[in-house]
Amino acid sequence: MTIEEIKEEEEEEGPPSHVESEITTKPRRIALFVEPSPFAYVSGYKNRFQNFIKYLREMGDEVMVVTTHEGVPEEFHGAKLVGSRSFPFPWYQQVPLSLALSPRIINEVKQFKPDIIHASSPGIMVFGALVIAKMLSVPIVMSYHTHVPVYIPRYTYSWLVQPMWLVIKFLHQAADLTLVPSAAIAKDLQQYKVAAANTIRLWNKGVDSDSFHPKFHSHEMRIRLSNGEPDKPLIVHVGRIGVEKNLDFLKSVMEKIPHSRIAFVGDGPYREDLEKLFEGMPAVFTGMLQGEELSQAYASGDIFLMPSESETLGQVVLEAMSSGLPVVAARAGGVPDIIPPDQEEKTGYLFTPGDLDDCLNKLVPLLQDTGLREKIGQAARVEMEKYDWRAATRVIRNQQYNAAIWFWRKKREELLKPLYWLAKCFLPTETPRKITAAGNPQV
Repeated sequence: MTIEEIKEEEEEEGPPSHVESEITTKPRRIALFVEPSPFAYVSGYKNRFQNFIKYLREMGDEVMVVTTHEGVPEEFHGAKLVGSRSFPFPWYQQVPLSLALSPRIINEVKQFKPDIIHASSPGIMVFGALVIAKMLSVPIVMSYHTHVPVYIPRYTYSWLVQPMWLVIKFLHQAADLTLVPSAAIAKDLQQYKVAAANTIRLWNKGVDSDSFHPKFHSHEMRIRLSNGEPDKPLIVHVGRIGVEKNLDFLKSVMEKIPHSRIAFVGDGPYREDLEKLFEGMPAVFTGMLQGEELSQAYASGDIFLMPSESETLGQVVLEAMSSGLPVVAARAGGVPDIIPPDQEEKTGYLFTPGDLDDCLNKLVPLLQDTGLREKIGQAARVEMEKYDWRAATRVIRNQQYNAAIWFWRKKREELLKPLYWLAKCFLPTETPRKITAAGNPQV
């Protein structure tokens, strides 16, 4: 066996099976660094982190959440909430960022005495979380939620893509474990050697199937979304309106099906441009909807259309399917994890990214056949009932955090080996001594 093969084998070594499957009953103290805020900034991971915090607390863990200071509530399921002063991201003003390395934040985390630190990545706050984890000698998990290298060419200079990958690689190689929302993202991170394959783990998908349910169908909401034409076929898109979401593609789609209506639910930096693009077309822009209004918006449509090619998972796809809507989405990013090949044309439809004809071939039969829409929507709802945030949280808490702690201990042992060797070489060997219960050494 060559040196390279030995190194590769050592890199792939992971926790023993009993560590992977261990059920942790002892409460932990978990510090979460989440940027942007899961309380103020509406994004795909808002529900993920809110439910994660909720169920960690339900399982008995003490939780501290460090996030950007805007909109931090006074209380959230008993978690300790710490707001850190933030500044707007230069290329995307709606995204507040914070390093979270002020003496106040460091002192708050130190006093909390976390057993593990978990930070969202990429961003600015993840650097602060990493520094604090190393200062306090605490294991750190990073969960990857925004595929920034894909977004960069849409917002700024393409030459920044490679430097961004180097930054991501630096962060995640310093982490003890990386969590990703889909197999597609795991494959991308492995391809760029962001971290060892055995330290990249899946954060199972979940959806609140009570809040997103067909029972929220509302005739009044349908009138609103269809601009007063509820009898026309209604396509719904929910999500942040950003240039990277490929929403321009939907104009070409709507030009081919002029008898249909489309509603854009959400807001974002590209909304004004998109409204101009759809001027004179049967399109409604509702802006941000939350709570029961959002549930009604999903359940009152006929089809959910998703052209984005950059989703790390596609939480809105899960919510639409849970609401009983047949989904037609681009076969890209994390969406094929939600509608795998064996489920295509059963729980939803995927089209080749950017292929208008393929999209229309999947979309038009659904628009023309009410029975087919109902059949696919019901199957999608049944499938989504399998995914539970409590179960997903339990896997992270009891298995992935255990693995992270194991990797952290292993790294620490490797770092200390030279010191042990020096001590053995230069320090006199003493007769082993027994430590009494009172802490006094005995010969």
